[in-house]
Amino acid sequence: MPSMEFLVATGVGWVTACGIYLLLRGRSFPVVLGLSLLGYAVNVFIFAMGRLWHDAAPVLGGAGEVADPLPQALVLTAIVIGFATTGFVVELALRSRHESGTDHVDGQRDEGAAR
Repeated sequence: MPSMEFLVATGVGWVTACGIYLLLRGRSFPVVLGLSLLGYAVNVFIFAMGRLWHDAAPVLGGAGEVADPLPQALVLTAIVIGFATTGFVVELALRSRHESGTDHVDGQRDEGAAR
């Protein structure tokens, strides 16, 4: 039976691999999706590094085990920044499509593609 650490590590690995694959595509939309997937993988990785605590106080003040609130704060901040960055990259992709007439990231059309 696989452990929870193995399952989380495998999931983060798969999401990272899919994000890198999408980043290497030649069109704008898969690149934006790849950037989003990489952001999600990093968020889960940071959250997993904080360990899961059961019946632990989130802040100092009580006796016993205390959970570390820093990973949750980092992930929450990263989600907000990632959402803003994704919106900005989508706007850049739309503007590039409007200016160049194609959605390829290098601005060149495929030679065999129809208009």
